[in-house]
Amino acid sequence: MSRSTRTVSGLARVTACAAVAALSLTACGSGSGAQGGGGGQVKVGLITKTDTNPFFVKMKEGAEQAAKKSGVELVSAAGKFDGDNAGQVTAVENMVASGVKGILITPNDSKAIVPALEKARAKGILVIALDSPTEPQDATDALFATDNLKAGELIGAYAKAAMAGKPAKIAMLDLAPGVAVGVQRHNGFLQGFGIAEGDPAVVCAQDTGGDQAKGQTAMENCLQKAPDVNVVYTINEPAALGAYTALKAKGLEKKVLVLSVDGGCTGTRAVKEGKIAATSQQYPLKMAAQGVQAVADFAKDGKKASGYTDTGVTLVTDKPQTGVDAKDTAFGLENCWG
Repeated sequence: MSRSTRTVSGLARVTACAAVAALSLTACGSGSGAQGGGGGQVKVGLITKTDTNPFFVKMKEGAEQAAKKSGVELVSAAGKFDGDNAGQVTAVENMVASGVKGILITPNDSKAIVPALEKARAKGILVIALDSPTEPQDATDALFATDNLKAGELIGAYAKAAMAGKPAKIAMLDLAPGVAVGVQRHNGFLQGFGIAEGDPAVVCAQDTGGDQAKGQTAMENCLQKAPDVNVVYTINEPAALGAYTALKAKGLEKKVLVLSVDGGCTGTRAVKEGKIAATSQQYPLKMAAQGVQAVADFAKDGKKASGYTDTGVTLVTDKPQTGVDAKDTAFGLENCWG
């Protein structure tokens, strides 16, 4: 796997949560507020890919803050691991049974989750995808997410400018086959750099699953195949840090340009430290806050959110390049997550 001041104001987090179902399903009350059709408090469901990734921790925090502000009740759940579609299906079913007015979801499997979401929508529940679209995208009522193509384009354009005409030998450390977020960032990078898929400038491509250890192994494999690599695209900052470890072991960390996407606090600090040249920062707290507000509005007036809402992306670097808009790491650290 997006904001001038792109974080939601620091409201007190919801503190009272009780387990109500399997799969870590929790309901966090937010006091009196909007009323549901049955006269009770409006419930909003949030289902993330996992409950351990800092990105989704921050997303849940944003949802909790917005729920308190809007006077709705947040019910949350997560997959047991990245890719756990069955767990998310169970969470959707549990939330439908509990009477939620809307469901916000970051789909683990953009296709396999669709039947469960269709059943929810058939019952009049507003369904909004966060961060990752479903396939097809219109399987949800709306999408609140980073423009991942743009995120890739920003670091691609940065890399092109930074190379200043020097021939590029690019390693691409991707996510996994067919995952929408990974495909969009990959394609965006190529577009930003000004090359097409299959261009000989790409000397190595490896999947990392967005994992730091796998990122290190992928980089090691690429260095064996193409020891003259000088640009490394990474799907996210854990993969980037894994790549940096492999490069440093070969004494190449100052000779290779490493680019990434996410803008987590660890990744942004890595940019400040020079381990990553630039990253495209996204804003999970904003995605969730806007999603909760959309459900609260739907409960009040029946108007459904629709289409795609871009929650923003900013290139963060301390070594700006001419013609590429960017903010420094001071901005990045003020707006990071994790």
